[in-house]
Amino acid sequence: MLRNHLLFKFFFSYICDLCYENLILKNLSIQKLGLSTTRTKTSPSSFHSNMVVRTVNSISLFRSTSPPSPLPLTAFRRYHQIHYLHFTRFPIHKPLLFTYHNINKTSRTRTYSVKSFVDSVIEEFEELRRRSIRASNKSVLTSNKELVDDKLRKQVLQKGLLLEFKKDSERILLAVTQKPDGRRNWIVSDQNGVTTSIKPQQITYIVPGVDNFSTTDISDFKQRAHNNLDPTLLEFAWLELLEGNKSVTVEELAEMIFGSAEPVESYCAHVLLSRDEIYFTRLDSKGSGSVYGPRPTAQVEEIKRRVIAKEAADKELEEFVQVLKSAKAMPPRGKPSKCSWKAEDKTWHKIESLEAFAIDACKDEAQKNTSGAILKAMGLSKTADSAVNLLIDIGFFPVHVNLDLLKFNIRTNYPDHILSAAESLLQESHDSDKDDRIDLTHLKVYAIDVDEADELDDALSATKLQDGRIKVWIHVADPASFVKPGSMIDREALQRGTSIFLPTATYPMFPEKLAMEGMSLKQGTICRAVTVSVVLHSDGSIAEYSVNNSIIKPTYMLTYESASELLNLNLEEELELRILAEASSLRLQWRRGQGAIETGSLEPRIKVENPDDPEPSIRLYVEDQTDPAMRLVSEMMILCGEAIATFGSANKIPLPYRGQPQSKIDTSAFNHLPEGPVRSAAIVKLMRAAEMDYRKAIRHGILGIPGYVQFTSPIRRYMDLLAHYQVKAFLKGDALPFTSGQLEGMAASVNMNARIAKKLFSSSLRYWILEYLRRQPKQRKFRALILKFLKDRNASLLLLEVGFQASAWVSIGSHVGDEVEVRVEEAHPRDDIISFKEVVQVV
Repeated sequence: MLRNHLLFKFFFSYICDLCYENLILKNLSIQKLGLSTTRTKTSPSSFHSNMVVRTVNSISLFRSTSPPSPLPLTAFRRYHQIHYLHFTRFPIHKPLLFTYHNINKTSRTRTYSVKSFVDSVIEEFEELRRRSIRASNKSVLTSNKELVDDKLRKQVLQKGLLLEFKKDSERILLAVTQKPDGRRNWIVSDQNGVTTSIKPQQITYIVPGVDNFSTTDISDFKQRAHNNLDPTLLEFAWLELLEGNKSVTVEELAEMIFGSAEPVESYCAHVLLSRDEIYFTRLDSKGSGSVYGPRPTAQVEEIKRRVIAKEAADKELEEFVQVLKSAKAMPPRGKPSKCSWKAEDKTWHKIESLEAFAIDACKDEAQKNTSGAILKAMGLSKTADSAVNLLIDIGFFPVHVNLDLLKFNIRTNYPDHILSAAESLLQESHDSDKDDRIDLTHLKVYAIDVDEADELDDALSATKLQDGRIKVWIHVADPASFVKPGSMIDREALQRGTSIFLPTATYPMFPEKLAMEGMSLKQGTICRAVTVSVVLHSDGSIAEYSVNNSIIKPTYMLTYESASELLNLNLEEELELRILAEASSLRLQWRRGQGAIETGSLEPRIKVENPDDPEPSIRLYVEDQTDPAMRLVSEMMILCGEAIATFGSANKIPLPYRGQPQSKIDTSAFNHLPEGPVRSAAIVKLMRAAEMDYRKAIRHGILGIPGYVQFTSPIRRYMDLLAHYQVKAFLKGDALPFTSGQLEGMAASVNMNARIAKKLFSSSLRYWILEYLRRQPKQRKFRALILKFLKDRNASLLLLEVGFQASAWVSIGSHVGDEVEVRVEEAHPRDDIISFKEVVQVV
């Protein structure tokens, strides 16, 4: 049935081709098909449906009642490349049908005439499909030893055989056997003339019917086989075998589709079957021979669906890769905007996968596979660095993208409902502590911070009492008068845990407008505060203290630099600032007497403008923590923390008390080291980790005080805000909002976020320092202080103009505390690579 059906299709296609090519149909002998033809003449100009009809109708087909010779399916290859269900190539307006009639019963012959050929072909083919589907549901082919032994005979290796073998996981080659190599292996000469020893398990097929084959003929053999390869023939064979529920060997399939099991045809059948992933499955094998069976129809349809889906995905990937290549070729300022990549879901899905792969945050294997396929298609290695560079090249990432910001999934924006709630708080401006606030607007108030500070949450006042003692006031911003524990904005602040300060941006713990306009202290404006006032003994210890809700009016907003200048000028009109400096000196002297350890050093500070530009502006400062203004502020913050810890312990208020065990450090052992950064660096290495208690104050050995609570940054740090909630509730006489256990539970997540923020700040600061150093002229020299020796002459250095620690080899004769000159040898911020070389003075 299949052969007859295919005969009609092939013959019709063949006639049309002959008509189109202006060939003469004369005495066309197809003896193997059992057919004869009449003579017809046509030309390309007359290739119309009526000519085709006349041509086909002029043909008489006769078939003997005896079965014809098997018709090879390869005869239909030219037709099948068009498609077996579509005849759009042929402009036929009226379908034709071959029918047959008994003309002469005596001669036992039949004659065929033409009616509607195309309709007949389609009907027969669909009927064949239906029968195959029904057959596929009746039984499933299985393999057993008898089946394999019956169909396969083991071929014995001998010299001159042509075989196919697996060279490695990527290459399959043809070769000719030369001689045995041991008991089981054979020496073969492959298609490239290379001699190799192969194992039996490497052999994938032995071409039958070949003796004394020459390696010089392999190329011609491969070419002839290649010319015959047509995977579409497998579907015809699959339909016929499926209908009969039959299995097939390679040679049987060659006979079936090519009409011959000669070496070339058999090898072609093997190649088709070994490459096929749709129609046939290997049932069993013996040596290099195998038995194949047709897959069930449902399985074939499912495979086809997957193939179609893969082809669609491959096409989509190819189109996306072209978009990426186009974006890469654009100038920096002409690349697509970040939001444009989100316009189409399928594009955004791929960009998301690349972004996740770049920061090692793929949600599943699908994202890994997608990004891997994109990188491979772009000719890039499947690494996170490749993904980062690609996203930079297309403009999705800025050149100086902060990957840690993405890896830690930092909340850089606020949802709309939080912003609306913050706006409502500002408009209401209700102060529940209004009646309990003391008026301190008569005091001169100094707010001292870095010049780029956005959130100002502490300020200072001072005076001398009649008895000569110093009284200081530490005024702290009062965000707890705006936000209540458990409120929507409080929960958001708890999740963030802290404000994040980076060289490129600040991500506040509270919505920016609420933090800057409502909570922060502002010069010349009446502000809410919680004020801690302290009277000092002449030795610097605390004589008296009090904690009150207050209102203040900040007089000066000073940077550390400007405050230091005022202190150096020693102006009479800034007496209060001088008193604050005197108080800080008393406090430092007292703390040292209590075992405090000096850790002040040089700290770098960087501000980056336009960080998304390829070459943003970088401003670098070096903070000397022994600077008078910085020392003044830090001493007053420590004093406030000691007073709050004393207040909390005296009133049994659960607070986040911070302490640090008194390390058994004999500081005199470091007296041989220069005072300052060198000595501080040596001592810091021996310090023990900080501890927390939520019930009572614990000693802070490094600071040299009996207890300490961070209280001065409630806009920036949630743990400070918790202390405010507790203290303010006590002042008002209300029940405390949190028990010690609840504080400890919240502190776990808050401290984790604080550690992430600290790590993020450190990595970002280091990146921009390296970028700053990368941009410096190669000949620039930097002064560096030797902190210690790491190994041999490799020394840990502190770059004095940068406040940055690095390492370099220094010349013989240098000692700890000596100053040397170095220059940058290499700097790669993205790879975190920096190297210096000492500039040796030539005498």
